[in-house]
Amino acid sequence: MDPAESQSQSQSQSQSQSQPRPHRVVVLALAGLLPFELGIPHRIFGRAKDPAGRPLYEILTCGLAPGAVPTDADFAIQVGHGPELLATADTVVVPASYELGPVHAEGRLTPELAAALAHIRPGTRLVSICTGGYVLAAAGYLDGRRATTHWSWAEHFQRTFPAVLVDPGVLYTDDGDVLTSAGVAAGIDLCLYIVRRDHGAAVANDVARRTVVPPHRDGGQAQFIERPVPGPQQASTTAARAWVLDRLHEPLRLTDLARQEAMSVRTFTRRFREESGVSPGEWIVGQRVERARTLLERTGLPMEQVAREAGFGTAQSLRKHVQAALGVSPTAYRRTFRETEAVDGAAGASGGRNGEGVHAS
Repeated sequence: MDPAESQSQSQSQSQSQSQPRPHRVVVLALAGLLPFELGIPHRIFGRAKDPAGRPLYEILTCGLAPGAVPTDADFAIQVGHGPELLATADTVVVPASYELGPVHAEGRLTPELAAALAHIRPGTRLVSICTGGYVLAAAGYLDGRRATTHWSWAEHFQRTFPAVLVDPGVLYTDDGDVLTSAGVAAGIDLCLYIVRRDHGAAVANDVARRTVVPPHRDGGQAQFIERPVPGPQQASTTAARAWVLDRLHEPLRLTDLARQEAMSVRTFTRRFREESGVSPGEWIVGQRVERARTLLERTGLPMEQVAREAGFGTAQSLRKHVQAALGVSPTAYRRTFRETEAVDGAAGASGGRNGEGVHAS
């Protein structure tokens, strides 16, 4: 071999070895699956890239056996991998299957599915979309854990699996290495959340923009449960929320928000909770945390300035809310997800105005 060619090949191998392989996501396609849900992991994880444009995830699909898998639509999908692929996964995703085909009415797995799940290595992250949670629950993965599913199945889910801590009001749950989502489109919310947890808000927001969906939806399933449709005379709180997003750095009062919709404070608060699933105060804190995350990732601003621009007023208040929402300090978050190498600014607590709250909830 030519010495130059040998050196080039050696450098290429060295670079390949120095670059970590993408996180492998294996989607388990079961008979009767919903094609829309099957596509969610491929669409969301497949759009996540590092700053150099390299994919952060590798997404593969397997079935209980290679071959055609029937769906709830008028077509089947062709799957090239069998359940052995599950042994190679860093994350396993189980989308919904029509009428819970692989799970008996008593909440037991079919022997074929139980054998397939046995390939999953301990410590693999497990994710379910909608009624895919029945598979995880029947396998015992959700015992003693908080989980959710489509709101119309929540009561049945709880009766079938009494050891599971079912929360029917949320879009998704995170119990460390086991995550579950509510129905259908909530799978998008959960997959975006996982991207955000793995790689930060900037990457997740970029995926959301490319997919033309919001990077984060407010509230939970309660807003989607069937109820009488409000009449056209009932105004929404959309204008107030848009008004707030332009003023997160300012002190915000509930009376100011209500005034944007020409409502009384009491009516506005009730309507806001009905539409978003949370109180105005909770929603504003969540938006301020998101603003802080963006500033921590994309700038080297000192913590006091991040706190002021996000609306928390002081670094101490910023630290409290970021720690509560994300489980880490602002400094640790910046160290993990900062887009550039330089980090100038340290967290510190000092006096100053605190513009963090709406004074009612």
